[in-house]
Amino acid sequence: MSDTSADRLADARNIDLLLDIQLPVIVRFSSIEMTLQEILAISTGSIIELDKAVNEPVEIWINNKLLAHGEVVVVDGFYGVRITEIESRDARIRSLA
Repeated sequence: MSDTSADRLADARNIDLLLDIQLPVIVRFSSIEMTLQEILAISTGSIIELDKAVNEPVEIWINNKLLAHGEVVVVDGFYGVRITEIESRDARIRSLA
């Protein structure tokens, strides 16, 4: 099967459409499990203790798939994340299964 100019142009247009898709990005500091009793006891001012130290990397999840790790930074008064490690290509592909 020959790859014609028209086929390549159609492929490029399809890729352009995909590049505009918005995906949810979640930065996860930590996660814990709590009993229902503990959850029901939460009120304004309650503190939920997490299991990660302040200087530990956070996780960056894209479309519910772990993509990278990073460190929290502040940029012009807003939180940001500096990427320090990206999951391997193989790990990202396995997460799609």
